[in-house]
Amino acid sequence: MRGATGKFTYLQGFRRPILCLASLLCFCSGGGLAQQAAPPSSAASSPSSVPSVTFKFDFPGADPDHYTIAVSSDGHAVYDSDGKLSLQSDEGDPFHLEFTISQSTRARVFDLAQKARYFNGKIDSGKKGLANTGAKTLVYQDGEKIAQATYNYSPLPAVQELTALFQQLSMTLEFGRRLEYYRHYQKTALDEELKHMEEQSNQSGLQEVAAVAPILQQIVNDSSLMNVVRARAQRLLAAPAK
Repeated sequence: MRGATGKFTYLQGFRRPILCLASLLCFCSGGGLAQQAAPPSSAASSPSSVPSVTFKFDFPGADPDHYTIAVSSDGHAVYDSDGKLSLQSDEGDPFHLEFTISQSTRARVFDLAQKARYFNGKIDSGKKGLANTGAKTLVYQDGEKIAQATYNYSPLPAVQELTALFQQLSMTLEFGRRLEYYRHYQKTALDEELKHMEEQSNQSGLQEVAAVAPILQQIVNDSSLMNVVRARAQRLLAAPAK
């Protein structure tokens, strides 16, 4: 999983003056940062010869309350969300990330999609009275062929596993997004954020930490930060890949 590359893109439209800077936060393979104002990619966009699996999540009141993850069979992955960067945010801030997903996770995603019959037909339990955990949609696209299904809860083991995988991946990428923001604008919040990230890592609640490795490495290399903060980032980098 180590060696994956990604690019964080903070879209324009931040609501606080401090975020009106012309350049902000983007990962590139050399570890540098540069502004990218590209619009979010569509989850299941124009027909492609490369098969893809997309997960969409909508749950008003959650943070983020909407996100989309698209994984292609060639390893290209796209993440879009509207999570809040701080408690003071009235609304979510658009976030776009493109990265290379590990071969093991990619294989797992497509294996589970196959076991779920590529989401053809109904995958929701249909039971009434179940707690609402958000509207989830899985999409399989291979050229002109597209199949998708929306559900609150699915009894299918493959769908349950896919749901957990994508939710953990979103959690990981949101951690990386907040760490990037805090490192620039709120360094005192880094220790608490990294502590929470470590807890999730210890509980196997994270996926594809390599996608956020650049910001973790920048924290490790930043001598202006407290040693405890740098040590937490180092432990996350050294943790076994999941």
